[in-house]
Amino acid sequence: MRAVLALVAVLTCGPGAAACETMGDMLEANVVGVPDGATLILSSGEKVRLSGIQAPKLFSGENASMNWPLAEDAKAALDRLAAGRSIALGAGTAARDRHGRLIGQAYLDDGTWLQQAMVAAGMARAYSFADNRLCAGALLRAEAAARAEKRGLWAYPFYAIRDAARPADILGRAGYYELVEGRVLLADRVGASVYLNFGRYWKEDTTVTIDKAALKLFAAAGFDPMTLEGALIRVRGWIEANDGPRIAVTHPEQIEVLAQP
Repeated sequence: MRAVLALVAVLTCGPGAAACETMGDMLEANVVGVPDGATLILSSGEKVRLSGIQAPKLFSGENASMNWPLAEDAKAALDRLAAGRSIALGAGTAARDRHGRLIGQAYLDDGTWLQQAMVAAGMARAYSFADNRLCAGALLRAEAAARAEKRGLWAYPFYAIRDAARPADILGRAGYYELVEGRVLLADRVGASVYLNFGRYWKEDTTVTIDKAALKLFAAAGFDPMTLEGALIRVRGWIEANDGPRIAVTHPEQIEVLAQP
């Protein structure tokens, strides 16, 4: 709780709506509950999943021991921001998730952009989807600033950026959402997919996969992943154990180029 109190000034640093793209019609609603650091409950009973961010996972009951670090703090931070407040909700491409929750970017009546406030305070990470990528750039910038100052979750090893050259360490994070940095040794097109290899032994080393559907999004963005050979990149995604650690990239915003070849 002390961590939350210390972050109030960051969370309420001012309006952020101007940093996000226009999303057309907005739904106005009142927030009556905050079950975790990325979810709101509206007076209508609807639940809202704040798109574009991932807060530390919060489990309940006998599974509470599985909480990610700062999960309770993230919930408390969002509660202090939004509980009892009116919000305007702008939907991305997908209006609901597979759990039936509304998805969107949320703004308080004073203009504060909730997602940006949470990410800027280190209470959440930027987290986009192929069908819901609005505002990803602004949230990545907010995340970079929070990470540079080790705010919130960025002070915890649990959320540290992983080294692509240490595949055994990354394999130990299978099933988790991670940020991984490394220099691409080989960019290879096999069939309809592109593979970015960070080591010489693809059955053991870290690999990024980009399938046909994702490549269409890369092409639309003018981003050719085949040009990444030799580049230093940061990639974010869920770690899979499949011939070494693997991340399936579904859209361009998952890859940040840190240094050209």
